[in-house]
Amino acid sequence: MTEEQRIGQLFLLGLANDQLGAAETSAIRTYHFGSVWFVEQSTAGAPAIRGVADAVQALATADTTASVGFFVAANQEGGIIQSLSGPGFSTIPSALDQSSVDPTTLRLRAAQWGRELLSSGVNLNFAPVLDVVPPGTDEQNAPIGALRRGYGHDPATVSAHAVAFMKGMADAGIVTSGKHFPGLGRVTGNTDFTAAVVDDITTPNDAYLAPFRDAIAAGVPMVMVALAKYQKIDATELAVFSPAVVQQMLRVSLGFNGVVVSDDLGATVAVANIAPADRAINFLLAGGDFIISKTVAPANAMAAAISARASSDAAFRARVDDAALRVLRAKIASGLVRC
Repeated sequence: MTEEQRIGQLFLLGLANDQLGAAETSAIRTYHFGSVWFVEQSTAGAPAIRGVADAVQALATADTTASVGFFVAANQEGGIIQSLSGPGFSTIPSALDQSSVDPTTLRLRAAQWGRELLSSGVNLNFAPVLDVVPPGTDEQNAPIGALRRGYGHDPATVSAHAVAFMKGMADAGIVTSGKHFPGLGRVTGNTDFTAAVVDDITTPNDAYLAPFRDAIAAGVPMVMVALAKYQKIDATELAVFSPAVVQQMLRVSLGFNGVVVSDDLGATVAVANIAPADRAINFLLAGGDFIISKTVAPANAMAAAISARASSDAAFRARVDDAALRVLRAKIASGLVRC
């Protein structure tokens, strides 16, 4: 692969209106972006989604991606956060409702939901949520509790059910991404719509990290890092830009060797006051691998910035290649790389 193609593998580009439009096609061809995701709440059904996914995979040419296939992703958690519905998709209960089902049964159900995704051309699910919301605080916790996205209110319950969901998806051939490390269960604001979201409770050895530890032990291939700031871990940087969070906690302490995914670095309010170039470079320098951008313009700017820095900084170029290799290993495991 060329250096530009390797850089392109670091990106998950949002599909505006859940379509492969001219802007997305141009960005994929110009910047070699290697993965995409459905950003809307679609009721179009599996055949329509499959048509878009097939059109995306048709762009996996020698010139664009060195013929490496695309991760095609969606937020298919359940409840309010079920991006894809309509013909061919079950109505998935919220994670909180899923937690009332025994884990063995939940794994079987998740495998069925995963098969529906795969039949629609989706091979990556931005799930399960591993955040623990303390009992009685759901309504105060905008990103997770208020939306019924948590698998319970204690680490053991969350672990058992989130891992069952993850394993069911894996049984169907769907890659998962546990989120939002190191946890959004104790914040009030939603980083999609709120700046300066702060957690002043979670510590580097917090008991609420157990679901992440358990998911890693169970083989979760990707972990998504939050856009909040954790005062007792790194009081200066958002988690997604923090070597203390990504390197020390996730890589070293928890032993995670898979793909570290950002939360959306394209359109979220949490990073709106940070230049796209700095978002991308600081995420990679913190130890991250896979950059989500809901929108095209920031993705293009981030790719250009990475390319410019890599051309003059050998250590950064090595970091880029390390990140690309992690993404490619995940794609090999999913049958998207044919040597």
